[in-house]
Amino acid sequence: MKIHAEALLFDNDGTLVSSMASVTRCWTRWAQEYGITAEDFARVELHGRPAVEIVADLLPADVVPEALARIEQLEVEDVAGGVVLLPGTAALLASLPADRWAVVTSATRRLGEARLAEAGIRPKNLISADDITRGKPDPEPFLLAAARLGVDPARCVVFEDAPAGLAAGRAAGMTTVALTTTHRAEELVADVVVQDLSAVSAQATAGGVEIVAAE
Repeated sequence: MKIHAEALLFDNDGTLVSSMASVTRCWTRWAQEYGITAEDFARVELHGRPAVEIVADLLPADVVPEALARIEQLEVEDVAGGVVLLPGTAALLASLPADRWAVVTSATRRLGEARLAEAGIRPKNLISADDITRGKPDPEPFLLAAARLGVDPARCVVFEDAPAGLAAGRAAGMTTVALTTTHRAEELVADVVVQDLSAVSAQATAGGVEIVAAE
């Protein structure tokens, strides 16, 4: 399938890199520290959502700021050796002009930059949880990325592995490409579904980027 776009917007965890083992380690320790039961912890969706929303789902409002700082610290400290570049990421990003793509992550800027740097990725444009008031599945993060790049949202392609991120991309009016790196294909609603970024190639053109995705 060929897609003509002006900009590509990438989720980070589960799309460009995998830090799932680190996420599980850190959040499990965090939950134990705050006395959260396994049952309560299991009912909360971790992947693709800002930490502030997850923490607010589990703890009283007066504890949230301290607990939020704690999970960020745990995750930043666990970055070394806890981030793996996913297949196809390096080749795809290397084929793109720096001003034609952005990373749109639910992580804080500190954590997002740390994970990307660990994987050798240094985007010119990064939208993080610190830049928005409403996280995925709200379209705000992707709409902000399009605005930063100066591109019409309808001319953007979103690459995501999580249902919340894909919902945000659809709500933003963007073309969506789902990766089956963390969820089964039947759980993902997107214009195109691929295994990972190794199934995607791109070539810069005068008007933007031509993407080829092998479903």
